[in-house]
Amino acid sequence: MVITGLVLIGAAALLHVWIFVLESLAWTSPRARATFGLTREEALATQQLAFNQGFYNLFLAIAAAAGVVVLIIGGPTGVGATLALTGACSMAGAAAVLALSDRSKLRAAAAQGTAPLLGAIALTAGLLTR
Repeated sequence: MVITGLVLIGAAALLHVWIFVLESLAWTSPRARATFGLTREEALATQQLAFNQGFYNLFLAIAAAAGVVVLIIGGPTGVGATLALTGACSMAGAAAVLALSDRSKLRAAAAQGTAPLLGAIALTAGLLTR
């Protein structure tokens, strides 16, 4: 279960790095506008907010990935688990907020929240049964 949790949390971290790229580096690009359903004018008007939000996603990815690395290399279990679970649970929480605040974003919330949620459950279960 620990390996399954680490794989899922690692995948969630990679997805959140991609979200960072879209939001902070490519927000006004055709790819990002299509992904988020924005017109060019909407993207320009919200560019600064998206830039900031992208960094939140990057920081969550860094925390989760750091925890995965610590656990893989056999570092302190408490440190690795804390980092991985903080990142993953924050990602899942953000997805829940998105789903609850805008029903039209349920698909996006599921895409960004499923892997970290399942990863956190699997990692916790695996660590508790060691």
